[in-house]
Amino acid sequence: MAKRKSREKWYQKLRVIYRLVLLNEQTFEERFSFRLSRMNVIISLLSIIVILIVFTFFLIAYTPIREYIPGYPDIDQRKELYKLNMIADSLTNSMRQKDIYLQNIKNIIEDNNDLHVQPELENEGILYDSITITKSEQDSILRAEFESQEMYNLYFTESGVKAESSRTSIRNFNFFRPLNGIITSPFDHTEKHYGIDVVIAKNEAVMATLEGTVIYAGWTIETGHVIVLQHEQNLVSVYKHNSVLLKSEGDIAKAGEPIAIAGQSGELTTGPHLHFELWYNGTPLNPEEYIIFN
Repeated sequence: MAKRKSREKWYQKLRVIYRLVLLNEQTFEERFSFRLSRMNVIISLLSIIVILIVFTFFLIAYTPIREYIPGYPDIDQRKELYKLNMIADSLTNSMRQKDIYLQNIKNIIEDNNDLHVQPELENEGILYDSITITKSEQDSILRAEFESQEMYNLYFTESGVKAESSRTSIRNFNFFRPLNGIITSPFDHTEKHYGIDVVIAKNEAVMATLEGTVIYAGWTIETGHVIVLQHEQNLVSVYKHNSVLLKSEGDIAKAGEPIAIAGQSGELTTGPHLHFELWYNGTPLNPEEYIIFN
């Protein structure tokens, strides 16, 4: 019974109403007054605390101020790091492919059949059996358009016969004559002579037939000093048997700019001459169809 009375007395104390009055100290004039109880004060304090907590949460969650809190994850920064990681991986793969491409060009020039292939990336955990590919109408239209364009490409068959094609993309190029001279050995695909031999005076300058990048500049036993240029539209020009090379790998050569000095370096030469080749999409071309040498 005593406990019940003490509880009721405690609850009644919370509901006791007090009056808070603000007076002028000199005139004792009442300026402001309001009624309150202990329960009202507690409820008001709890409401203010809840409002402050909610305001702080939204301030941290939806404003940049969260970046200054140690340990708080930044989603934008993670996205940027992931993007940079993908770019770095793509650049690494691209550099690897270019290194293999340059090495294969070097092996072809040196008559080395040891060609390298880009290794396939390992894709673990991919279930290829569950992938289904359906042919759409747009895909069929694109395939038909592509195949109709490929019908007129130039290439050499296994028997060495030249197929008819359209080469308007490179026929529009303004080829510069590498040098003046007399052609002694013409282009002959059946004899695997994939270029022409031009007899010239010794120490004559060899010009770049088109603007391009030097992808190989070195020495071989059979062809001596060799320089190879990569042009646009996947066109490659080769210059062999030079006495001096004026450009290095990675240099840019303008059309008509001297890139070497003609000579008779290498074992496969009987006198000062230039062996000149043109390759388009991996196919050797007859330079006389594009350049007038005499």
